Amino acid sequence: MPVRYLDNSTSLANAQWSAKTRKQQWLSWLAWLLGVSLFILCWKIISDNTLWVFVEDAPKQGADLISRMVPPQWDYTPKLWQPLWDTINIATFGTLLGIVMAFPCAFLAARNTTPHPLIRSAALMIIVSSRSINSLIWAMLLVTILGPGLLAGILAIALRSIGFVGKLLYEAIEEIHPTPVEAITATGASRLQVMAYAVLPQVMPAFAGISIYRWDINIRESTVLGLVGAGGIGLQLNAAINTLAWDKVSMIFILIFATVLVSEWISAKVRKAFL
Repeated sequence: MPVRYLDNSTSLANAQWSAKTRKQQWLSWLAWLLGVSLFILCWKIISDNTLWVFVEDAPKQGADLISRMVPPQWDYTPKLWQPLWDTINIATFGTLLGIVMAFPCAFLAARNTTPHPLIRSAALMIIVSSRSINSLIWAMLLVTILGPGLLAGILAIALRSIGFVGKLLYEAIEEIHPTPVEAITATGASRLQVMAYAVLPQVMPAFAGISIYRWDINIRESTVLGLVGAGGIGLQLNAAINTLAWDKVSMIFILIFATVLVSEWISAKVRKAFL
């Protein structure tokens, strides 16, 4: 329930209740004015850089494109099983590699487990650097360095996963209950023993859930890495688009959609089992 203020500019007999003071009302109106002005400015910039002739023709072009995608070329499916399997491997091995690298980074980044503030800053820098670059950009860089193939895709997924897993895991570590840590420390246990018997048991359920969730995300991201040469079903998707084989494109879309549904079901079951 909002706090009501008494307007002191009137007499007590004629006082009117208001949800905001006069200053707060002026600030609210100013904020609305700035927001609307910013929206108008952004809309003008977008409008000036948009070819509205193409926008007006978009429904017709979209309908024409969909008509070319129907029906899908079902006999193209056998050629997609191996690329689809490669995509799943990219996501799986990339996730595993990312988890291996993110696990120590998370403990070094958490305030209650890091050995030194400078080490924590370095670990946070790694996590932020990983999160700030999309997996597709990682793939473009790695394809340039390593050449096209599955290795570039796996490393791209791994480097992207470090930031996601590391951030969520170090936040979970910082939120652990301090009582078990204090109890085991009081017995004279070493730092590693405290980590093994007080910290890890509290964060392992969260760690399992985070890892499965990241694998589920990586299934989606790995389907497009082939567009830049990093392997997987994206290679076939790029080739089909370049040759305007829209019936093949629709078949690839159907397989990707089915794969994502299956990965979502698996991740939900695994998370339920752990949590």
